[in-house]
Amino acid sequence: MARHAQILASTAALLAFLNTDVSVAQGLESPETIEAIVGTPVHQEETKAAADPEKVIAAIDKSTDNISTVRKTTMLDEVEIVFLADAAPTEGGPPDAIEAKLTEKKDDVLRLRKEIEGNAMLYHALNSRQVILRDVLAIEFQNNKAVIYAAAVKPTQ
Repeated sequence: MARHAQILASTAALLAFLNTDVSVAQGLESPETIEAIVGTPVHQEETKAAADPEKVIAAIDKSTDNISTVRKTTMLDEVEIVFLADAAPTEGGPPDAIEAKLTEKKDDVLRLRKEIEGNAMLYHALNSRQVILRDVLAIEFQNNKAVIYAAAVKPTQ
């Protein structure tokens, strides 16, 4: 009988827990919240990949070097996300020159995405702007700033 009482008490405790309001998690609605979590200002811009494909291709070419930099990066002055609207899957994907470079550097780009996923600051910066890792084409570092190129349309806030 004691075993039944113990199971009943455990079940009651579980049901009480499930009925509690668990909406206390911190959301990513405000820029202040995002900065507090990321620890770095996150800026965004939207442009077309076709406008300057060489810049994106150069960043893709540096993927191997940037894997190590992503792994070591813990603080930046700024993270900038460049939304390449015309490269989004819904728009037909990257221009041919960028697509060819992505195909050539496929393994490096996949490893780079994994490293970004493992870097809390960069991952949360992307997540706060609704960027999916598979849409990240490249990252480049300029002084103490990261510029992330994403094949996506800039979300409306």
